Amino acid sequence: MALHDIAARALHAFDPEDAHGWAIRGLKWGLGPRDGGVDDPILATSVAGLQLSNCVGLAAGFDKNAEVPDAMLAAGFGFVEAGTVTPLAQAGNPRPRLFRLTEDHAVINRMGFNNEGLEPFATRLAARKHAHADRLGVFGANIGANKDATDRIGDYVTGLTRLWGLSDYFTVNISSPNTPGLRALQTKAALEELLGRLAQARAGLKKDGADYPIFLKVAPDLEDGEVEAIVETVLATGLNGIIVSNTTIARPDALKSAQKAEGGGLSGAPLRVASTAVLGQFHAAAKGRVALIGAGGVASGADALAKIKAGACAVQLYSALVYGGPGLVVRIKKDLAARLRAEGFASVSDAIGTA
Repeated sequence: MALHDIAARALHAFDPEDAHGWAIRGLKWGLGPRDGGVDDPILATSVAGLQLSNCVGLAAGFDKNAEVPDAMLAAGFGFVEAGTVTPLAQAGNPRPRLFRLTEDHAVINRMGFNNEGLEPFATRLAARKHAHADRLGVFGANIGANKDATDRIGDYVTGLTRLWGLSDYFTVNISSPNTPGLRALQTKAALEELLGRLAQARAGLKKDGADYPIFLKVAPDLEDGEVEAIVETVLATGLNGIIVSNTTIARPDALKSAQKAEGGGLSGAPLRVASTAVLGQFHAAAKGRVALIGAGGVASGADALAKIKAGACAVQLYSALVYGGPGLVVRIKKDLAARLRAEGFASVSDAIGTA
C-alpha cells in the first residue's frame, strides 16, 4: 500500500470533516499521489466535445473551493469537477454533517453547500489558467444556489456568467437533498424556467466565440415519467449532458452502520445499483441524443464498466476515495482497461449502452 493510502487510512481516526480538511491541506502541500504513467489509450473518450485521456473523473464535493484541481488531475483523474459553488459564501448546515458508514462503504452528508463563494473560486481558477495555460487538464465547475436566495435561478446564471472562460464545462446542481426545496427545480415547469434562463445567458456569453458544455446533475430519486421529461427539457434548452446521479435520500434495508439513520444524502457502495438503473433509464430515453456521465458507487473497474454499459460516456467518483485512498483511481483505470479488453471492446465508446 502506498504511503498516501496509509495516510488516508490514518485519517479515519479523526472526525470525517476534519479528516477531509487535512486531506485538502496535504494535497495543497504537494503530498498527494502522482500517476506518472501515460493513460492506456483504451480509456480515452469524448464527452460533449471534451477530449479525455481517461474516462474516470472526480465528482464535485471533494474540492468545494477549487483548491486542488491540479493535484487531483496529477493523481490520475481524466477530469476533475469542483464545487458546489454558490454566489455568496455560506457556512452550510450545523456540524456534525458528514458521516462514515464504514461497514457499508458509504457516506451520508448534509453539508448544505458550504463554500467560500464565487469570488475566491474564480480567483483561483484565473491564477491557475495564468500559471499553467500550456498544460491544463479538463476542469468542471459545479454551480448552485444560496440557501436564502430570493431568485435561485438567478444564482445559477450568476455562477455561469462569473466562471465563463475559467472552466472547461459546467454542472448545474439541482439535486442535492441538503438545500431545502432545491430538488423541486427538477420538476418540469421549474426545470424549463431554469434551463431556459441559463440558455439565454449562455447565448449572450457565446458572442465572443467560446462555448462550454453544460451538464445537469440529477437525483436518483425520481418519479415515473420524470426521466423522460428531464431528457426532453435538456434537449429543448440545448444542454449537453446529464450526470446521473447525486446522493439518495433512500435508506436501503441492507445498511448495517449505526450511522444509517442520519439525515442527508447517502453515497458510496449502496447507491451503485440504484444509480446505475436510473442511468439506464436515462440512456433509453436519450437515445444517444445527449451525453451521460455515470456517478454513484463507483469503486472498481467493474463498477465503472457497469456504468458505461448502462449508457455512460464517462464516470465520476468521490466517496470511494474515503475507503480506497487517493491511489484508487490508478487501480480503477488499470482494472477497467483490462475488463474492456477481456470483453472484446476496442474503446470506451464501443462499450457504451451495451448492457
